[in-house]
Formats: sequence, structure tokens, C-alpha cells
Amino acid sequence: MNKIIKRLKYYGIGFGFGLIFVVFFFQNRGCSWLPGNRVKNSILDRVLVVSEATSQKMVTANISNEQLVEVLNDGDILYSESDTKAESKFYLIEKDGKKYAFTLPQESFISEVFIDVKSKKLKTTSEGYGHFIHFPLDSTLIYVDTGAVVTCQQGMLNLFNTKDILKLVKESGRINFGDSDLEQKPKAEHTVEFKQGSLDISTKMIWYKNKLNITSFEFEGSDDCLKK
Repeated sequence: MNKIIKRLKYYGIGFGFGLIFVVFFFQNRGCSWLPGNRVKNSILDRVLVVSEATSQKMVTANISNEQLVEVLNDGDILYSESDTKAESKFYLIEKDGKKYAFTLPQESFISEVFIDVKSKKLKTTSEGYGHFIHFPLDSTLIYVDTGAVVTCQQGMLNLFNTKDILKLVKESGRINFGDSDLEQKPKAEHTVEFKQGSLDISTKMIWYKNKLNITSFEFEGSDDCLKK
């Protein structure tokens, strides 16, 4: 029995040193089971977006998109100043003395980022447009419904390859906050607009199985598919 107790003590000591090594030398990046990292991973699973107002603040403060993503890597979550119980949650994260907020709207594929946060009351923007600053590392992030109308519209656009759609969204995409509906059930619906050459394309998207699921396209001439 004494030998077993000694072995357990050695195991505990070794585990403790190993945990300290990971936490302080790897900055928790390998510990996805830690509460803070689970929150950060949940945010990085979404598409990060900033409103036009936040974009202007970023220019003034000389903050890049990459620096906002780094906040998720190196920042500290301020749970006491976050709202983790609301239907549209947000987490306040501090880095280098500055506070940033990342929203997690329920059943939505976006996380809106706010900088220089001073208020505890934050909601996802409901008017104007937002710009995408970071996407999950998934080349098959886009999924398109297989209904006859949507397939017809894809044919008119010659956009059957979802990787091509994702490329266009990354290059010229923006979210139309005013035409999105975070309260739609069972899934929040967003309007995402992008360009194909000189053609303006508007899509309706929901979050389904960690994919940006396109349920409709709208562009000049797209109504012709409704008549077939």
C-alpha cells in the first residue's frame, strides 16, 4: 500500500510540473480544455467581423486585423466584465492594458469585435455593414442548399465550386447588419454580399454544422429561376 501511495505522489508531482510547464511556457495554447481557451476557440470557430464604426476606430488607433486575432491568443478574459448568460453573449478580453469585446450571438456564425470598450452593455450591430477580418481555417466553409431554385441561380453564376464562393466572400464580402435577423429561429440568418466581377450578389446564410450555409442568392436576373 505504501508503494502505491508513493507512486501516486510521484505521479501527482510530475503532473503538476507538467501542467506548469504547459501553462507558462506554451501560454495555454495546447490546453484546449482550459475554460479560457474553450471560449477563445469558440470565438475562432466563428467568422470575425467589425462594423464600419469599429473599422474607423481601428484606423485611428492603428490596429490591424492581425492584431485583433492576436488578442485571442495572448489576451486575458475578464469574466466579471463579460456577459456570459445573455442570449447574445460577449466576452471582454484585455491585452496590453486595452479592452476588446467579442460577441457570440446564439446560433450565429459571426463574432463581432469591438475595440476600446468602456461599457458593459454591448449588442451585435443592427444597422449598416460589417467587414470580415478572419475566417476559420476550413477550405470547405461554404455549403449551398441543393434546392432547384438555388441550383438554378448557381448555374446562372457558374459558381458550383464552393471554394470559389468562399474566395469571393473573402475578397469582397461584407455583412449587411440591417438585413440580417439574429432572432430568427431556429437559426440566426445573415445577409452576406459580395462581388463577382462587376456583378453584385447578395446571399442569405445560416450556420449549420459549422458551415456557412447559403439558402438563397439574389442578383440581377436571379428571379428568372423562380419562374421555372
